[in-house]
Amino acid sequence: MKKETVTQERALSLRKHQTEPERIIWQLLRRKTIGYKFKRQQPIDHYITDFICFDRRLIVEVDGGQHTLKKDQIRTAYLNDQGFHILRFWNNDVINNKEAVYRMIVETLSCPLAGKGQKR
Repeated sequence: MKKETVTQERALSLRKHQTEPERIIWQLLRRKTIGYKFKRQQPIDHYITDFICFDRRLIVEVDGGQHTLKKDQIRTAYLNDQGFHILRFWNNDVINNKEAVYRMIVETLSCPLAGKGQKR
């Protein structure tokens, strides 16, 4: 089986089995007031992004205990090289402070640097 097919199948499975923090973020990103379209569990080469806005080149990641700093640094560097800006939030931040997370996403979308793969 091709690697691309495996990644696409994994993305589909992740869409069907979202975590609670991912469900919260998805509900926030689907608000009509955000003004941009996001996709969830979208493959980018061999990585699967949690949420992505192609128009602004913005990726929103929701991280739990399974993430490691080294792997996330490599992944972030790769996606930055592809022209994406990444926002990362811990699961507990999403659950306990979802409106602040939403404001950060909206602020990033309105920033001229968003969409250029640069760090703020």
